[in-house]
Amino acid sequence: MKKLINIAGLVLAGLVLVQGAFAGGKQQTEGLTIKSGTLLVGMEIGYPPMEYFDTNGTTPIGFDVQLSKALAEKLGLKIEYVDTAWDGIFAGVNTGKYDLIMSSVTITEERLKAFNFSKPYIQNAQAIVLLRGSPVQPRSLEELKGLRVAYQAETTSDDIMTEMAEGGLQFTALEYDKVINAFDELRLGRADAIVCDSVVAYFYTAQPGNNFQIVWEGSGEELGICLKKGNTALTTAVQGALDQLYADGTIQKISQNVFGSDLVSSVHK
Repeated sequence: MKKLINIAGLVLAGLVLVQGAFAGGKQQTEGLTIKSGTLLVGMEIGYPPMEYFDTNGTTPIGFDVQLSKALAEKLGLKIEYVDTAWDGIFAGVNTGKYDLIMSSVTITEERLKAFNFSKPYIQNAQAIVLLRGSPVQPRSLEELKGLRVAYQAETTSDDIMTEMAEGGLQFTALEYDKVINAFDELRLGRADAIVCDSVVAYFYTAQPGNNFQIVWEGSGEELGICLKKGNTALTTAVQGALDQLYADGTIQKISQNVFGSDLVSSVHK
C-alpha cells in the first residue's frame, strides 16, 4: 500500500543464510517464532480480496490468508492470525505481537530501512473507481479536482492523495479506517470516487451485480512480507518457503483461485 520501489537485489541484501534452516527439504523452525510451533501473522482483516472475513464474520479468507497458510505449512508450523488495525500494524511486529505482517504491505525505500522484507510476491497499483453512469468521469488523479474522494487512511492511496493536495489539487478528502467503508460511501452516493489498490478494485468490480468501474490505473507496486528489522533467521526461512511455493506452483494456483489470473509470477525474481 505504498509507493513503487524497484527492489531487485535489495530486499534480502545483507541477510545471511541460517545454517540448518533447511534439512532434507524440511524446515527447521525451532526457536524462529515467538510462539513455539506457530507462525503468528499480523493482518488487518478487512481488505478484500487480500484478507477479510467470510460470511460467518469469524473465518479469515482471501489471497494473503491462503498464501500465509501455505507458507506456514512449508515451514512446518501452525498458523494464527492477529487482527490488527492498519495504523498500528507495524508497531505490532516491532513489539513482538506477531512474527510477521502479511497484509498487502507495499515495499518502499522507507520501509526497507525500518524492516526486513521478503522478495515481492504480487503486483499491485493504485486505481480510481467510480459508479457506472457517474455524472463525473475523472480519468486521472488530476481530474479528481473538486470531487469527494474516498480512500483508506494510512495507505498508499492516502499518501498519493496527500501528495496531490500538497501539489495544489483541491478535493474533499474522505478518509476511512477500512477500504470497505469507502466502497459503501461510493455506493450510497456520499463519495464521487475511490482511490485504492488495484487488487481491491478488481475484486469489487468483478462481484456479481456490482455497479463499480475502474477508470484509471497507475504504475505498478510490489507487495512483500514484512518482518522485524534484524530478524535474519525467520526472514531467510520465510523466503525459502516462499520460493518453494513458486517452484511447486502453489502461489500461482492461489492467484488463479482468487483473481482468475496469475498476478504473481511476473514479480518473482
